Amino acid sequence: MLNFLHACGADKYASDTYTTRDGSAVKLMFFGHASISLEVGNKYIYVDPVEMYADYSKLPKADVILITHSHPDHLDAKAIEQLSKNTTSILCDSISNEKIHKGHIVKPGDNLTLLHNIPLEVISAYNITPGHLQFHPKENKNCGYLMTIGGSRIYIAGDSENTTEMKALKNIDIAFLPVNQPYTMTVDEAIDAIKAIRPKIFYPYHYGETNVKTDIKRLSKEAGTYSEVRIRPLE
Repeated sequence: MLNFLHACGADKYASDTYTTRDGSAVKLMFFGHASISLEVGNKYIYVDPVEMYADYSKLPKADVILITHSHPDHLDAKAIEQLSKNTTSILCDSISNEKIHKGHIVKPGDNLTLLHNIPLEVISAYNITPGHLQFHPKENKNCGYLMTIGGSRIYIAGDSENTTEMKALKNIDIAFLPVNQPYTMTVDEAIDAIKAIRPKIFYPYHYGETNVKTDIKRLSKEAGTYSEVRIRPLE
């Protein structure tokens, strides 16, 4: 499989391999901003693929595509088309579905199963700070995703602040939390979330690309009290 990935050009992107609680392997790949993928048993799950962050035509086709919401840095019809095959499952919120005219609509609170053996919980993602509520209104029913792979719980928050739903999560092994302003969490909010959910591994993502610089050094230091912090080239 590694040779296949090399042939597809995937070697140009940063990746980590994580051993789950049952000893199986999950390969995480980092394309940029909020675009990542997970390889599980030769199956490929892509999250928010956007063409400006990767040449998806040279990557393995998707078995599952998860879309968190309809903003253009998360929803890209061309990237979805490049990754899709006849059997690809696309899960998205209702507004994204209206824009791309495809996909199975999911909403916060839903529980599904991916690839026959991966439980998926849909977690609400929204803003809570006055003056920022218009960016990701709760009523839009934007999605975060919590997958259980090999007994390990992997949370990809989407564009959210440190909501009560987020901070109520338990037994998280890996958490991808967005840290950019004014659209998602401040450093202080991210640290507050990490203190609450205590993931074994914390990947900051969805930072940069705004006029407000995220203090990644401070975030790493303070969040590192509670979790292993891994910084990958997503900016």
